[in-house]
Amino acid sequence: MGAPRVVVLDYGSGNLRSAQRALEHAGARVEVTADRDAAVECDGLVVPGVGAYAACMSGIESIKGGQLIDRRLAGGRPVFGICVGLQVLFTDGVEHGIRTPGLDQWPGTVEALDAPVLPHMGWDTVQVAEGSELFRGVETERFYFVHSYGVRRWQMNRQMAREDADPLLPPPKVSWCDYGGGFVAAVENGALVATQFHPEKSGEAGLALLRNWVDRLR
Repeated sequence: MGAPRVVVLDYGSGNLRSAQRALEHAGARVEVTADRDAAVECDGLVVPGVGAYAACMSGIESIKGGQLIDRRLAGGRPVFGICVGLQVLFTDGVEHGIRTPGLDQWPGTVEALDAPVLPHMGWDTVQVAEGSELFRGVETERFYFVHSYGVRRWQMNRQMAREDADPLLPPPKVSWCDYGGGFVAAVENGALVATQFHPEKSGEAGLALLRNWVDRLR
């Protein structure tokens, strides 16, 4: 079987080429594009994100990225969000008192971290969810973070899942990090996974994590 085809969604966010290179090292054939057909038909779609929540959402909306993600997930096709690409998957984000609607795949609000020094920048450990497939083999490694905002409360459980969700599906696996208090570091929810940290900047541990995801696309 050939290398899985992965699209890094180009909606005007930065850090696209480093994500592309890391995914190629992890064994994928990678294209950076906003092309709708390519984004829908590829084996795996990566949604990157750096900078402000509102700016990222504006870029995603400009290419109807929310519809692309919905369409893929409706067919059980994998999507991986990175950094602000994780944040926009939640209901909304609040920056400088301004609330911006997100993609609402998961309930929750992105807000400023409660820490004396921001941003949270550098290498940190993750409290990995039990049974994680994404972190297989790198459960105790450090990953690279750079952000001032995050999801400090996980609001989804079996009772709060969408009415049309399959009750037999397992609940999401949520991994955490602590910086002035806990925040969501990663979510594994069927075809939809995301990390607050940058695996493409996390050295061998990040490459191993990406390889775990790419291997699931085969």
